[in-house]
Amino acid sequence: MRKTVSTPKAPKAIGPYSQAVKIDAPQSLMFVSGQIPMDPETGELVQHTFEAEVERVLENVKAVVEEGGFQMSDVVKATVYLTDMADFVAMNQVYMRYFDGECPARAAFAVKGLPKGARVEIEVVCAR
Repeated sequence: MRKTVSTPKAPKAIGPYSQAVKIDAPQSLMFVSGQIPMDPETGELVQHTFEAEVERVLENVKAVVEEGGFQMSDVVKATVYLTDMADFVAMNQVYMRYFDGECPARAAFAVKGLPKGARVEIEVVCAR
């Protein structure tokens, strides 16, 4: 069974996609769309420090994960997109606060650009 997941605690989709799609079968899976550092209340990008941007991204990810009935500990795969790999270490400093114990598998890529001029975007897959 497939279910679309949406929460006002994370930014609304800015294109033709869902915040997440959950699949209940013998094992529950959820695929969370990439989140950028957009404040869900104002629709504006958080642009204080890079660390604040990563924190906003992960708070958005967490809101969608929890709305789908999962926890951050259920994240099995994350993909991180950065516009500058020089920000990799700073991203990791914030990222590690959201994943206690066993961290999910992860890939990180440098990309030319992200929606709305964001510097970081993170998508995740949850399983339980």
